[in-house]
Amino acid sequence: MTDTTDYRSTLNLPDTPFPMRGDLPKREPGWVKDWNEQGLYKRLRAARVGRPKFILHDGPPYANGQIHMGHAVNKILKDMIVKARQLEGFDALYVPGWDCHGLPIENAIEKKFGRKLSRDDMQAKSRAFATEQIAQQMADFQRLGVLGEWDHPYKTMDFANEAGELRAFKRVIERGFVYRGLKPVYWCFDCGSSLAEFEIEYADKKSDTLDVAFKAHDPAALAAAFGLPSLSKDAFVVIWTTTAWTIPANQALNLNPELEYALVDTERGLLVLAASLVDKCMARYGLQGQVLATLKGEKLGGLEFEHPLYDVDAGYRRLAPVYLADYATADDGTGIVHSAPAYGLEDYNSCTAHGVRNEDILNPVQGNGTYADDFPLFGGLHIWKAVPVILDALKAAGRLMATETISHSYPHCWRHKTPVIYRAAAQWFIRMDEGEGVFTKDKAPRTLRQTALAAIEQTGFYPENGKARLHDMIANRPDWCISRQRSWGVPIPFFLHRDSGELHPRTMEILDQAADIVEKGGIEAWSRVTAEEILGADAAQYTKSTDILEVWFDSGSTFWHVLRGTHAPGFHEQGPEADLYLEGHDQHRGWFHSSLLLSCAIQDRAPYRGLLTHGFTVDSQGRKMSKSLGNGIDPQEVNKKLGAEIIRLWVAASDYSGDIAGDDKILARVVDAYRRIRNTLRFLLANTSDFDPAQHAVPAEQLLEIDRYALARAAQFQAEILAHYQVYEFHPVVAKLQVYCSEDLGAFYLDILKDRLYTTAAGSLARRSAQTALWQITQAMLRWMAPFLSFTAEEAWKLVGDSESIFTQTYSALPQPDEALLAKWSRIRAVRDLVNKEIEAVRTTGAVGSSLQANVVLSAAADDHAVLAALGEDLRFVLITSKAALQPGAELAVQVTPSSDTKCERCWHYRADVGSDAAHPTLCGRCTSNLFGAGETRTFA
Repeated sequence: MTDTTDYRSTLNLPDTPFPMRGDLPKREPGWVKDWNEQGLYKRLRAARVGRPKFILHDGPPYANGQIHMGHAVNKILKDMIVKARQLEGFDALYVPGWDCHGLPIENAIEKKFGRKLSRDDMQAKSRAFATEQIAQQMADFQRLGVLGEWDHPYKTMDFANEAGELRAFKRVIERGFVYRGLKPVYWCFDCGSSLAEFEIEYADKKSDTLDVAFKAHDPAALAAAFGLPSLSKDAFVVIWTTTAWTIPANQALNLNPELEYALVDTERGLLVLAASLVDKCMARYGLQGQVLATLKGEKLGGLEFEHPLYDVDAGYRRLAPVYLADYATADDGTGIVHSAPAYGLEDYNSCTAHGVRNEDILNPVQGNGTYADDFPLFGGLHIWKAVPVILDALKAAGRLMATETISHSYPHCWRHKTPVIYRAAAQWFIRMDEGEGVFTKDKAPRTLRQTALAAIEQTGFYPENGKARLHDMIANRPDWCISRQRSWGVPIPFFLHRDSGELHPRTMEILDQAADIVEKGGIEAWSRVTAEEILGADAAQYTKSTDILEVWFDSGSTFWHVLRGTHAPGFHEQGPEADLYLEGHDQHRGWFHSSLLLSCAIQDRAPYRGLLTHGFTVDSQGRKMSKSLGNGIDPQEVNKKLGAEIIRLWVAASDYSGDIAGDDKILARVVDAYRRIRNTLRFLLANTSDFDPAQHAVPAEQLLEIDRYALARAAQFQAEILAHYQVYEFHPVVAKLQVYCSEDLGAFYLDILKDRLYTTAAGSLARRSAQTALWQITQAMLRWMAPFLSFTAEEAWKLVGDSESIFTQTYSALPQPDEALLAKWSRIRAVRDLVNKEIEAVRTTGAVGSSLQANVVLSAAADDHAVLAALGEDLRFVLITSKAALQPGAELAVQVTPSSDTKCERCWHYRADVGSDAAHPTLCGRCTSNLFGAGETRTFA
């Protein structure tokens, strides 16, 4: 008879509204909109009321310009960590922040409106500009799927935070760490202000070296020091420097007391040089020389030499005394260092230690880089342009021994990328070592350096090498210059006596008053306050400071007024430390650094329990992404083309401990990885679409053995995943998830499961057992991927979840892995791999097509034979062959032959009993039973 039944319709074919294509660029903005409108972040907080808190304190990005891929990496990493902790059961809070004060915004305002703005105008325009920039950046961060307190972020320019910073400043003063001093500090001519260590980066710079001769003012004293009766020629000390512009400000010479110095007779006079450098110097000068005598540097201390330009003949008398200093070495140059105390920290320390008063220090270089107009010989010249003029003057005076141009590493402003100098200026500092301020009332028990180094030992570092980096920076850093000469920033609300320069005796009270004023009206309110309003009758004797606190003090103090809860009540109730700070590795000298110093100054401990650093975004050639190179990936364009989910997966798949490489080809591979994960997820959803766990779940003890194995493997895999999440690792999770989807599921479990899912009765134990396992795996998998594939996990959760968001959930409570079961099925999988290899070899000959067309005979030694024999008839389902025979053997061996049986139209197995039921001549007996009878019994697979 002819059978016209549509047997395809009798199969339990998968079906799901979860689409194969994510269509991410079109659909993601809608999800972001829904999250915002539904107040998802607040609902997540409600779901974790009473749970332990996890605080990742946001290092505030600067409110200037559109976000770039480095921003995206940073924010996505933070989001993934917070979500992973949320799923772990923590009340994982994330309050995003912004750094709002500082020079880049002032520069932007000056470019637009000019440099002649009043302080009030600059502050008003800067605040409006920062507000506009924050709105733009916030939208971009939300578009990336980052969840947080976007309705109430913290901003350093919020009145409460500006006031909180002043109160933190007061506390640092109370503990004895703040002082005022005239010290050489980094100075940027483009900024027009001092810079902190954090704001310096090094780059190559071309400079002119010069060897300069200083004539002996008292030849007889020099001869006596060398043990000679007299000198037959003019004698000179020769210095070597790379900063020609500092020569006009020379005030001393430094020699090492322990170093051997020689008096060398040459045709250009008698020269004092380090003995070990005589030959090199003679070659550099093109001279022949004879050493007349040597001595230890200590014997030259106090002798005076004449400035090569400002000498008696020129009408300007300036003598340079010899000061003994260890930092003069014979590593290069001449072994003698010229000292311009306004332009070098070691020079300054040496001169002041030898009695040079601050008011006597020559400081002719102005804030814009020019010498003062009345400075002899070089007045009005910019120092960089003055270099050739200085060289010519030295040549004319006969004092230039040699010069050449070199390229060397030199400090630059990290904003303007231009060379900076050391320049003496009256500034406010935070001291690293011993000392005490005028208003100290609660002196810290240790120095700031000691406290900070101890705090580093109590901090966890991810990766670990960050510890040594931060330690070395703290161990070797100078005092921190915290004052700036700008307008847009938190004021230093001091009043200085017009004559003595001393602070007003009510300074601490004034700090409280200033904080109250700022809290009500912002920094603008303090700018408008007059000395008369604060000081009354004392006003005429005092000057109101116009300095501001540098921007690193702004962000570095946020732990004090954000984490303590004044910003958001209840934000942190378990102490003022964050669980984690996370930024790029450059922040060891930036935010990590300033936060550590301020926290240690205020509360004797770090503001964080852990520090995580990530690398920079680079192209496939390892070059840092930049606009100038044109090698950057714009996150906004990727969102439009591929979707933010692809950026998230790229970040998660990258080892952030080093630089993070990305380009179109790399993102294309990420897209492929996303499709594989999505397709696996779609299979799981499709094959559980008619499964209601409340009605259909099979008890664990009744599950087929392979289903129990699949759950045991999922539990084992989850333990690996959570261990990685615990230490903030994501790229191993992504790599393992892809392997799990392709090998554990796609190539093994799901491959075997298809026959049972599709061909057994819809409500049979065999199918419901499989669906029970699949449903639990789906639930677990959505949680595993949710921290990084947040949009996709939420999309799928709408189909299978029992709450409004997957992030209200915790990780699945999978059964404890059965180690014996895992070991057994691990061996079965190895045997199956061997069988597949042999089938593939036969397939290449054309003898078989699919594996179901193959009959397999397995020979196995005792251990393997016992494992495989236990599967009984289910062995063929595991191997996905129509027949599988097992026999004893000395070792594992596989024989594959084509089946001579007929293919069942419905299940595609090749069976001898196809057509045994005359009513259904194209079906095998198994399908006939599954459709019209009691159904087949499956025990293992």
